[in-house]
Amino acid sequence: MSTSDTTQTEAAFDHDVVVVGGGPAGCSAGLFTARNGLETVIFDRGRSSIQRCAYLENYLGFPAGIDIETLYGLMHDHVETAGCEIVPDLVESLERADGEGFVVGLQEGEPVTARRVIAATRYDGEYMRGLDDEEAMFETHEHDGEEHEHFDKGYAESDGTTPVDDLFIASPYGDTGYQASMAAGHGARVGITVVEDVRRTQGYPEPMANHYDWMRREAELDGEWSERSRWREYFDDQLPDNHDLEEARLEAMREREIDRRFATYLSDNEIERRIERGHKRLLEHVDDDLILEAAREIEATGKTGGE
Repeated sequence: MSTSDTTQTEAAFDHDVVVVGGGPAGCSAGLFTARNGLETVIFDRGRSSIQRCAYLENYLGFPAGIDIETLYGLMHDHVETAGCEIVPDLVESLERADGEGFVVGLQEGEPVTARRVIAATRYDGEYMRGLDDEEAMFETHEHDGEEHEHFDKGYAESDGTTPVDDLFIASPYGDTGYQASMAAGHGARVGITVVEDVRRTQGYPEPMANHYDWMRREAELDGEWSERSRWREYFDDQLPDNHDLEEARLEAMREREIDRRFATYLSDNEIERRIERGHKRLLEHVDDDLILEAAREIEATGKTGGE
């Protein structure tokens, strides 16, 4: 159980973030929240719409395409490495907890509580009924003479925020959400939205609440920006004149942010180490017989597949 430090209350939740759905949108969102230190669980019963695809040929980075089982393995391996927990259960209901957060009802397991929830599954959204005016959340369509009610894809804003505090929608959303790469991209946007929401609640000034997640070469960290004193000046310059942060909290926040930024600069040796680690990790998802076959070809010809 984690204790959320994002509010002035000391309310405890089982998880900082619950993600409903473990497809490209949900995994992408969970990746960003977990990498930012938020305790994240993804509930995935395997009903992602991508599993209806026979073979995926338009997901960038796989020149010959990729089968869904391997893609799922890569996605879930990635988010678990980042710190997400994946639970094979179905979310059946969401209810407001006392004051803030949610109680998440599960098909098989006991209910859990969460400070924030990211809905990232294309199925009908019934589990969200009661959180808002149903006419706002759901829309009615006529098909074959019968009326059918569906979750409104336009309910959430483009960044995933909704009229319900702490509820974010990564899927379903517009028609492009049926494309796996678009779903993953939108999931990333929603994950970043959640991270930025947390940072604002923690008291970060608006310019500093903006979140980025990428690595740079250590060589780029030179001159005045290699000194913590310059980063302290930069941080303080972003503070609004009327901020009410206590000095001790402000100092801790400032130093934590500087630590985070310095950690994004990698030495050449660390870059090489991560490249090797990344390649080896990919091999874990490749059929062993194919690896051995490629090794024999390399040994026989002296050429790698990239030559």
